[in-house]
Amino acid sequence: MTTAAERNLTWHDVVIKRKDIEELNSHRGATVWFTGLSGSGKSTVADYVARMLHERGVRTAILDGDNIRQGLNNDLGFAPADRTENIRRIGEVGKLFTSFGTINLLAFISPYIADRDNARKIQADGDFVEVYVDAPLAVAEERDPKGLYKKARAGIIPSFTGISAPYEAPEKPEVHLHTDKQTPEESALEVIKKLEDMGIVPAQ
Repeated sequence: MTTAAERNLTWHDVVIKRKDIEELNSHRGATVWFTGLSGSGKSTVADYVARMLHERGVRTAILDGDNIRQGLNNDLGFAPADRTENIRRIGEVGKLFTSFGTINLLAFISPYIADRDNARKIQADGDFVEVYVDAPLAVAEERDPKGLYKKARAGIIPSFTGISAPYEAPEKPEVHLHTDKQTPEESALEVIKKLEDMGIVPAQ
């Protein structure tokens, strides 16, 4: 890959800096990355976190896997290389939202450790919060809110994470949720407590 200089690209600096936005918001920007199997509860917990933070005047944005694939990443499939590119793009978007002083909640299966680590590496220390939304495969498959496991078992969906494609669980996530034992609200409160402990949002 050629460098930015070789492509005659220069980073355009802006007048209103991240610190200015964060002072206005009274909270920091951050990327909160929810990873887990389909049906583990990523989107549900992210919605609860967003709702609770919104009530506290915190600016949030949710980026969900299915939504992103209908627009920004509608040219990508589900082969390993496409999955990696999907997460690379989302990582860059998350970095931008963080720089805008927004707490962006990213709900993506993101099955590969290396891809999630790369998304972390492009951000500053303390700006990336990995949340492992852990539910046993049997529980996620029993929920099957979109009917995807049923299709995967029938061979209709190839390369389905947890069935015919691997999922690599986080080794040291900032937050490890067990959504087979916690309510969505309990899970959301655990995430928010971590954001408070990290100084991303003010404690209450």
